[in-house]
Amino acid sequence: MGVKSSTNRDSSPLLSEKTDDTGEYLIKVEHLDKFFGGNKSTTKKLLAKGLTKDQILKQAGTTVAINDVSFSVKRGEIYVLIGLSGSGKSTVIRCLNGLIKPTSGKIYYDGVNIENFSKEEMLDFRRHKISMVFQSFGLMDHRNVLDNVAYGLEVRGMPREKRYEKSMEIIKMVGLDGWEHENIHDLSGGMRQRVGIARALANDPEVLLMDEPFSALDPLVRNDMQFELLSLQEKLNKTVVFITHDINEAFKLGNTVSIMKDGSIIQTDTPEGMATNPADDYVKNFINSADKAQVYNASNIMIPPSCIIHSRDGVRNALKQMRTEELSSAYIVDNKMEFVGIITLDDAIAVKEGSLTIEQAIKRDIITTGPDTQVSELLPLAARTKYPLAVIDENRHLKGIITKAAVLASLV
Repeated sequence: MGVKSSTNRDSSPLLSEKTDDTGEYLIKVEHLDKFFGGNKSTTKKLLAKGLTKDQILKQAGTTVAINDVSFSVKRGEIYVLIGLSGSGKSTVIRCLNGLIKPTSGKIYYDGVNIENFSKEEMLDFRRHKISMVFQSFGLMDHRNVLDNVAYGLEVRGMPREKRYEKSMEIIKMVGLDGWEHENIHDLSGGMRQRVGIARALANDPEVLLMDEPFSALDPLVRNDMQFELLSLQEKLNKTVVFITHDINEAFKLGNTVSIMKDGSIIQTDTPEGMATNPADDYVKNFINSADKAQVYNASNIMIPPSCIIHSRDGVRNALKQMRTEELSSAYIVDNKMEFVGIITLDDAIAVKEGSLTIEQAIKRDIITTGPDTQVSELLPLAARTKYPLAVIDENRHLKGIITKAAVLASLV
């Protein structure tokens, strides 16, 4: 069934007829190859025989940039392609928006094979559906911040007043309010990259392609920009394909991560899944260079609490359990396993002796965390609390506890 004409989005033209149903996936890449130079059919045969990129270059004169790459990107997720220089990741991202035409394979966008796009449809695709943020910023020095951000809207023919109004909304969103009339060369590297992101977002694309956008920034600014991207993603819920060579950045940002080597994808998984079950030694060595505080989360290091007291139980049961388990505190839950608080051994004894009521003894205002909290975020929490951290889900169900020792051990 064809896609009906749309009168919004600046009267964008039709997209080609849908040829595949992606469902929850906005982008699907199937068996993608890209060869530069040489004989393509000979290259295919040599790859089938297991020859390396260097061997094929010598024998066939072909540079294998991408070799049989397949992956899918869910709507609203950050999908990260990671690899060393020459692994093929930047070639992949340029195939996604048609800047590079693949040798073979298929790329589906929202169920449509982009190879079937007419010139008009490809232009519409780039203007309305997909935007790119480059490592080198790609800004125009003769334009100020506002005119750089508004450039894509200007190309689309949007009236000046309207495009400025929309651009200012994005400029404020990326934290550049008050800088809109400044020249680009007066901005720091981090601010320039904010302008680049704002320009990409001004078109309101469904997909952001980000090719090592933060690699030229110093570590502190880079960390700020990573946080900025995650904050923007929480507000806008874009589909992001992010390219990097930094495993820490990949695991910090990615919902799904693929590791590339010599033009091929070696493994695709969640950061947690990849860290737990690396596909081979190459992936394992890659991951070993990662900051484990950015990889593991609370669910990886929590343990079941040994001492759980139901709110209906009396203080005598609490004292009995704590003494049996040789612990100085107990975790209190209600009948639905919703977390209530903590009672200490000293306070339980005080209740038994009559100097405290049970309500006075229960400590309710204590620090908790969620199962998906990264270890890096647990460190300051563990430092502030007197008790093991209670891990609770969105319904306040107690899932486990985390000791300070467990947080520290996870970093070794």
